[in-house]
Amino acid sequence: MRARTRTARQAVVLAAVASLGAGLLAGCADDGNSASPSESGGGGGKTTITLGLFGTMGFKEAGLYTEYEKLNPKIKIAENVIERNENYYPALLNHLTTNSGLQDIQAVEVGNIAEIVGTQADKLEDLSKAPGVDKSAFLDWKWAQATTTDNKTIALGTDVGPMAICYRKDLFEAAGLPSDRAAVGKLWAGDWNKFVSVGQQYKSKAPKGTTFMDSPGGLLNAILSSEKEKFYDASGEIIYKTNPAVKAGFDLTAKAAKDGLVGAQTQFQPSWDTTIANSKFAAMACPPWMLGYIKGKSKPEAAGKWDVAVAPKSGNWGGSFLAVPKSAKHAKEAQALAAWLTAPAQQAKLFAVQGSFPSAQAAYTSPEVTGAKNDMTGTAPIGEIFAEAAKSSPVQVIGPKDQIIQQGLTDNGVILVTKGKSAKEAWETATKTIDNNLEK
Repeated sequence: MRARTRTARQAVVLAAVASLGAGLLAGCADDGNSASPSESGGGGGKTTITLGLFGTMGFKEAGLYTEYEKLNPKIKIAENVIERNENYYPALLNHLTTNSGLQDIQAVEVGNIAEIVGTQADKLEDLSKAPGVDKSAFLDWKWAQATTTDNKTIALGTDVGPMAICYRKDLFEAAGLPSDRAAVGKLWAGDWNKFVSVGQQYKSKAPKGTTFMDSPGGLLNAILSSEKEKFYDASGEIIYKTNPAVKAGFDLTAKAAKDGLVGAQTQFQPSWDTTIANSKFAAMACPPWMLGYIKGKSKPEAAGKWDVAVAPKSGNWGGSFLAVPKSAKHAKEAQALAAWLTAPAQQAKLFAVQGSFPSAQAAYTSPEVTGAKNDMTGTAPIGEIFAEAAKSSPVQVIGPKDQIIQQGLTDNGVILVTKGKSAKEAWETATKTIDNNLEK
């Protein structure tokens, strides 16, 4: 549930707390609650395994540490949490470069995994050989993201962000559109252009003061999440300015913005929060973690008014990994713990409590997934919907600077169209901003 690769803005997103069945969709942790384990390990003859994490990854909250310690009485687990990935990742990169100051297990965000695989793989254990790890249990594309060209898998996937569309049934009905999730999905099946066309239909009879979708950034993220190549090609070259899929997605989003089909807000800002609270839009791009944000920012009367439909094309938005440094104090024990935490049974438990959707496809038939419900979406079979999206998502090329490019296109690009700029002007501003940041 790693919202847009956990930039500072996304860390705020993840602070939202929402129920998922009897559990919670939770977000970023308070650093004040983080453990500060000693270097000497646990007391009483126990071995302390330390984890370096960012945000709330949910292992402790889901009771997984306690369960593992009961199964392994000589093990003690302590996590060291930094709230924002923008603060966590530079430190991790520095520690890997110097091969010092590393925890036994280190989390890696999906937006950073390509850089870690490409530049730091020799500092990390090959977890494909760790006891208990079953490659076939994971989604192929998730496994591939953390695998080197010489076939070493240096991190195990924790969660993914399969894309769906969350929509307000009452607003769709008021605009003369169907509200049944199967019928809604058919409106735009296979084509983001159809999705925007549905937005035009919505606008023609839209309830006063509402837009079809929440924001231009949300639309562009959704479109690009369904492309195999977006910012980098398979050889590692930056192609975002020459990739026709990126430009087409940008132009389609700009058209939607110009036509007033999307709100004039940047996602995860206070003004955007207000549009959720006041029911100012009818649909939004919706990976599983977004349900927590909807719950956290909605008024109580919105419960049950949302539903979830299949997106025009399958895609992924978010996700993380666990890696074990070779220099870890307890590398052997850490590998066993990382394998256990990412095993299907534990991923299913994490989803039930925390809303982190499993990257282990073997978990998709578990009751915690198949029976999952959410307060905001009522009886919608969210586990089944997200599972199908996850299984059909493309194996996407992830580049080392995806975060910079993505944020430039959204927060310094398509949002400008809602403020009167042309699509051409917005594109030029975005690419200039991105190129300047890439040179730093």
